[in-house]
Amino acid sequence: MTTISSNAGPPGIDSAYAWTRLAISVLLATIGGVGMWAVVVVLPAVQAEFGVDRAAASMPYTATMVGFAAGNVLVGRAIDRVGYWIPALVSSTALAVGFLLASLSSTILQFTVAQGLLIGLGTSAIFGPLIADISHWFNRRRGVAVAAAASGSYLAGTVWPAIIPPLMKAEGWRFTYLAIGIACLVTMVPLVLMLRRRAPVVVAGSPGTRLVQPIALSPAALQVLLVIAGLGCCVAMSMPQVHIVAYCLDLGYGVAHGADMLSIMMAAGVVSRLASGFVADRIGGVKTLLVGSVLQCLSLFFYIPFDGLASLYIVSLVFGLSQGGIVPCYAIIVREYMPAKEAGQRVGIVIMATIFGMAIGGWMSGWIYDLTGSYSAAFLNGIAWNLLNILAMVLVFWKARRSSVVVA
Repeated sequence: MTTISSNAGPPGIDSAYAWTRLAISVLLATIGGVGMWAVVVVLPAVQAEFGVDRAAASMPYTATMVGFAAGNVLVGRAIDRVGYWIPALVSSTALAVGFLLASLSSTILQFTVAQGLLIGLGTSAIFGPLIADISHWFNRRRGVAVAAAASGSYLAGTVWPAIIPPLMKAEGWRFTYLAIGIACLVTMVPLVLMLRRRAPVVVAGSPGTRLVQPIALSPAALQVLLVIAGLGCCVAMSMPQVHIVAYCLDLGYGVAHGADMLSIMMAAGVVSRLASGFVADRIGGVKTLLVGSVLQCLSLFFYIPFDGLASLYIVSLVFGLSQGGIVPCYAIIVREYMPAKEAGQRVGIVIMATIFGMAIGGWMSGWIYDLTGSYSAAFLNGIAWNLLNILAMVLVFWKARRSSVVVA
């Protein structure tokens, strides 16, 4: 079981600087998170300009998520060795350059390559590696801190989809990408330079530290189950997040309403993530993740019968409140059951699985749409993957509870 001493932990942990660092990290993630959301908003415009079908138009998003997934592992391993700021500085520069080059692309292939190799890899530093880094600075409120850091990507999903459509309408998607690239360069580099302090080194058994909890699984087995769970939940999660704008366009509601729903979804996700952090500090990451997974699965059902404009706004709000806290819980579980010195790499691997789920799910939903001419089957596909996620986490919960009983 986790034990937390009432004494102060190592210098820097749970300090005023730790909270300041968290605030900077959230701002950095909110700006850099545009790398995940811009391509979703411009998808219809890109499809129209390059004259491709929905599946092909979804490939830049898939490439972005593949690059994002690989970057979470590569940058995660790097921060375990050299700290956060140097890998983050390289990634932020790559992100900005990626937007600049994507704005100049003349084919869907060039646009896809820029999204995957530069924007996807560049965005990775503001998610898994950032979450792993901030987890070293907190003990008593680690769940809240991890959830807050992870909320930056959802804040990005709230802010950027509201900013991008009017800019696209006035100047086109190419100018919009150019402006985003410049904005990322001039804001993210100074913020990264403010995070140069190395994470405190925690000695096992020192006052104020959390002990690794027992579980009847090897680290490798636990890692595999978390990867399966992460893949399943995010294939399901990707259907509304990636295709809500295109879905609204197909229903005749227009891009602006779809972008608004995406913003609402992400804003609700921020609330869900922060709430899940408080809950995880009390009942643990495994139970919190299971609650979120079940609620997400239920909310996906609501998209099928309710396709009116008002109904979609409500369902998108419910979906956001249901799924926002799921992904941060994987990082919390890693810190609960695995050594701190491996946090960057192990969190990166699990986050990579969640991103592959988003990438595969985003493409798969477009492919199913092209086959059936409807998104109904795509929602059912997401529900099936969500059930796989729940089964994997039930097994983790059972193994953790079994170990807890044995230790007691």
